[in-house]
Amino acid sequence: MTAELDRQLTICNACRYCEGFCAVFGAAQLRDAIGTPDAAYLSSLCHDCRMCYDACMFTPPHEYALNVPEVMAQARVRTYERYAPSQVLARAARSPLGGALTAIVIAVAIVAFAVVLREGAGALATPHHGAGAFYRVVPYVVMLVAAMALGAYAIVAIAAGAAGYARDIGAGTPVVTGASLARALREALALTYLKGGGAGCYDASRGSARRRAFHALVFWGFLADLAATTSAGILQDLMRRLPPYPLWSVPVVLGTIGGVGIAVGAAGLIAVKRRSDPRPMDARMAALDYAFLAVLEILALTGLALLALRDTAAMPALLVVHLGSVAGAFALAPYGKFVHFVYRFIALVKNADERRNLV
Repeated sequence: MTAELDRQLTICNACRYCEGFCAVFGAAQLRDAIGTPDAAYLSSLCHDCRMCYDACMFTPPHEYALNVPEVMAQARVRTYERYAPSQVLARAARSPLGGALTAIVIAVAIVAFAVVLREGAGALATPHHGAGAFYRVVPYVVMLVAAMALGAYAIVAIAAGAAGYARDIGAGTPVVTGASLARALREALALTYLKGGGAGCYDASRGSARRRAFHALVFWGFLADLAATTSAGILQDLMRRLPPYPLWSVPVVLGTIGGVGIAVGAAGLIAVKRRSDPRPMDARMAALDYAFLAVLEILALTGLALLALRDTAAMPALLVVHLGSVAGAFALAPYGKFVHFVYRFIALVKNADERRNLV
């Protein structure tokens, strides 16, 4: 795969047409040959806009058979597997959608069994009202300990992989400077390289802005949900106000905005992917994409359903499903597409540093 990426980028470097709208090709020209660390770096820098495929005269059936988006996607899959905390589990995750759904079902079953064991079968259909209603289904201490354990596992595992990735692509030189970090942060927040050089991404039509818009909904929806969780923690632990909170409260407003953003964005990205030309895709990367988007959709929809029906007898069962889905997502995080934003940001920082040094 690395040799094929080297071959294709060597031809691209001779042409240089796509250098004007994609950072990948400018970064590739700084290298005499593409090794494994370079493949990991360049493939994470690639935002899969596929405009290079649309613009290229050397794609199949031309004898050069250039398909840069496909080989970049293959390299990203290898990167995720290489830096995963367990190679055995990384290989087991090669059927990502089935694995994701299985993990969520198992987690939901464990939470449901624990609730029934503690309160009896009727606990899943008993309405609860007022402050602390959720904690009468699943005690706060249990939620807190489980969340901290799963969160610590996911953070440590992803951080360990990211540290190895940064070390390898840095080739022993510092990757982070203040200037490069600030530039990378601006590019990440603005989704700069999902513009396809300004025209947009290539999906069912040339220069579409749909993918960038849906990606932005997911990205900012995630941040809104993170802010909602943080504000809920402040209300509960500092102000001694137990959930559920009123509809106009900060946690509920932010959580609703975030949940709707993720639900709409993930559904939109699935629709865009299904309509897109399959030729620049890699099957394994596409499977990881679909699994990741499906998990996001489950988290968003179960969270919104819990909010809408929290005062009904459906609340306990919905709480169990949502908490189990969150637990399954945390367990899966180091082995799927979730890690891509970490590696991509590191690649953006390195690229910003390389461009700064060229000035």
